[in-house]
Amino acid sequence: MTQPRTAPADAPAATVLPAPRTLDPRTAPSLNWGVVAPGGIAAGFVDAVQKHTAQKVVAVGSRDAERARAFADRFDIPTAYGSYAELVKDDRIDIVYVASPHSGHFEHAMQAIEAGRHVLVEKAFTRNAHEAEQLITAARERGVFLMEAMWTRFLPHIDVVRQVLDTGLLGEVHTVTADHGFRFEPDPAHRMFAPELAGGALLDLGIYPVSFASLVLGPFASVTAVGTRTFTGVDGQASIVVTSGSGAHGVLNTTLFARTPITASISGTHGRLEIDAPFYGPARVRLLDRDNRPLDSFDPPLRDGGLCYQAAEAARCIAAGRPESDLMPLAETLRIMHVLDAVRRDLGVVFPGE
Repeated sequence: MTQPRTAPADAPAATVLPAPRTLDPRTAPSLNWGVVAPGGIAAGFVDAVQKHTAQKVVAVGSRDAERARAFADRFDIPTAYGSYAELVKDDRIDIVYVASPHSGHFEHAMQAIEAGRHVLVEKAFTRNAHEAEQLITAARERGVFLMEAMWTRFLPHIDVVRQVLDTGLLGEVHTVTADHGFRFEPDPAHRMFAPELAGGALLDLGIYPVSFASLVLGPFASVTAVGTRTFTGVDGQASIVVTSGSGAHGVLNTTLFARTPITASISGTHGRLEIDAPFYGPARVRLLDRDNRPLDSFDPPLRDGGLCYQAAEAARCIAAGRPESDLMPLAETLRIMHVLDAVRRDLGVVFPGE
């Protein structure tokens, strides 16, 4: 991503936010989808695409055939498979949505790629950058579409943010803040605390503040983190400071120990954007001038079902023959995985098998 342009030093902040350019997800070409791992995020995704797009979910796969059947019955999906290998071999399927725990993303996405399917992989993309590199190489060699399901990047309010940055409305950006924290009761059986499932705050929650800061600042010049590990050894809390090439700072936090505001802000020499909670979902954006006076705000057209926008983006790219998305390019996904690796090194967190 190119660095945001800046307005002249004496330019006042504009008083009106731009309208989003995001297309109606219902207008995206229809594809046949297969879903890997029928958990909570998969349920949210299927519900969103069925309500707000022309996409068709034709099959679901699980290691537990009964679980797959129950999910299929819940969402009126024609076919349920008792293995992921069976699902990816189904020639009706155009694209596979990988919604397994982080520890399974690499294996399940690779299965789909090798079967010649396009793939949308839940965030965080993989456990580490090495796995991400292998998936990207395989997809390019096989000639299939591959994208990280960082749904935030495709939402209308984020297009408003992109335009604000591109036009330099805020002046020179100096500070980005973002946080994402929830309290989880300590439980070694819960995936958030399980090292073997690549649990912890960072890959599940912290990916959002990190990805947001990367969108705003571009590639980071430095990454520094401190944190606290849980009783199982995964990261329970991380506070991260990143810098851009221009010297701007990103101040980011994620935690499993407490509910945080889950908001974000971008502060520049001429004004500030504030994004209400949850900043990573369909959210209100407010523009304030340099003296903290409110100037304008944007409210998203769709509050629920925001996961539909990433499905529409994938469908449009595939229909146009594009192997990746300009809104969430694979090089950006890989850069972010390297950042997450660097944070885990600072925290001393290593997953089994790495």
